[in-house]
Amino acid sequence: MTRVLNALRKEPVSGDTRSIVVFLHGYGANGADLLGLADPLGEHLPDTLFIAPDAPEHCAGSPMGYQWFPIPWIDGSSEEESRRGMLSAVDDLNAFLDAVMVDEDVLPEQVVLFGFSQGTMMSLHVAPRRDDPVAGVVAFSGRLLEPDLLEDEVTSRMPILLVHGDQDDVVPVQALPEAAEALQSAGFKEVFAHIQKGTAHGIAPDGLSVALAFMRDKLSL
Repeated sequence: MTRVLNALRKEPVSGDTRSIVVFLHGYGANGADLLGLADPLGEHLPDTLFIAPDAPEHCAGSPMGYQWFPIPWIDGSSEEESRRGMLSAVDDLNAFLDAVMVDEDVLPEQVVLFGFSQGTMMSLHVAPRRDDPVAGVVAFSGRLLEPDLLEDEVTSRMPILLVHGDQDDVVPVQALPEAAEALQSAGFKEVFAHIQKGTAHGIAPDGLSVALAFMRDKLSL
């Protein structure tokens, strides 16, 4: 049984929803953590609704925050518990995306998933396995889960932007080329990459500018 995700939202500047950006936060954070990006982005994406769900589980490592799934080396969970949590969260996120598209009357090609860290891991796992491709995935500071399974499990291919800080000490920057290689091997034609120089585990202005240009292009705005 899927869990209903609570979500915050920032309405389109124009008042007219023609596209949606779904923010997926990192481990120990919450929807509000990324929704602040809607202000600088919304000026340039005036017909875009921004939605930021909280992950489905309270986070053991950060009591005020949420997690998409447990992380063994942080919270002492087992690999089995972590994967079970991830698969459960995949169902929750898919149900959430389905409901958002129905409620807002938009098609998959009008939706971008914008992930950070663990939210990126969810985005890169969920989007390729959905029946219809979304407009694109913006993937900050994360990695591709189960890359060896992707080629056999992929059902839709969409443009993907991978962004990573070269000083990231949480998810090593090497995760970016590893993800790009696995995606390209699985038949993804549009895989873009940007390295944020001098940036740790975060979203820098240059990375956000690249993400904005990507979203404007893929949403045809």
